[in-house]
Amino acid sequence: MALKQPPPYVKGHNLLTGKSVLITAAAGAGIGFAAATRAVEEGARAVMISDVHEGRLAKSVEALKSEHGLESVYGQIANVTVEEDVCKLVENAESLMGGVDVLINNAGLGGTTMLVDMEDEEWSRVLDVTLTGTMRMTRAMLKKMQPRGAGVIVNNASVLGWRAQKEQCHYAAAKAGVMALTRCSALEAADFNVRINAVSPSIAFHEFLKKTTPMELLEELASKEAFGRAAEVWEVANVMMFLASDYSSYMTGEIVPVSSQRA
Repeated sequence: MALKQPPPYVKGHNLLTGKSVLITAAAGAGIGFAAATRAVEEGARAVMISDVHEGRLAKSVEALKSEHGLESVYGQIANVTVEEDVCKLVENAESLMGGVDVLINNAGLGGTTMLVDMEDEEWSRVLDVTLTGTMRMTRAMLKKMQPRGAGVIVNNASVLGWRAQKEQCHYAAAKAGVMALTRCSALEAADFNVRINAVSPSIAFHEFLKKTTPMELLEELASKEAFGRAAEVWEVANVMMFLASDYSSYMTGEIVPVSSQRA
């Protein structure tokens, strides 16, 4: 079955006018960079992106500036598994952008390994980046948002937090943890008027995913989706923008599937 074509790209509707946005793992061609692009297109006054690859980060910052005309785009090298990096990232984002209105936790790490063959190091690395990294960023950001009594955090989970799939024990466990972290932290943050939600994509093709998952498997999974295709990364980013915007003002602790079939 041939994969179906995606719909036309959706133009911005000024959902984030006047807001500043910080996005982790946002350099390159994945969901994070799509979210950064959409944030600019939705009228954000300032955007900061982070990544662990200096060259890729610089190119992404320049692309956002040149293609969209927003000068207040910043980049910083940061590894979400290192607490010092996390704290510096948040402090610099606060300083450069005059406070962070929206944090998008996009950093994650996957792979394909049967549990019986999985080493402790691989298990720990995936959970450290995907789950604990999200916790570190959320913790650091809440220390800034809660005293202000305002802010939004959007996490990137996965339908594998609900579904079962072979060779995904580490990634699925991490994303299920992100879902639980989202729900529990949202209740705590609600007392300070800070909202925390998550998107849960099924499958979105991008270069990072293709490096860690066989293309034959990706095409098979995509063909089983209701639309007969994987999501475009910008389709996932669109839902992130909704959750980051004031249109979702009554939503917190929610996990929103970005899927064309089922949770």
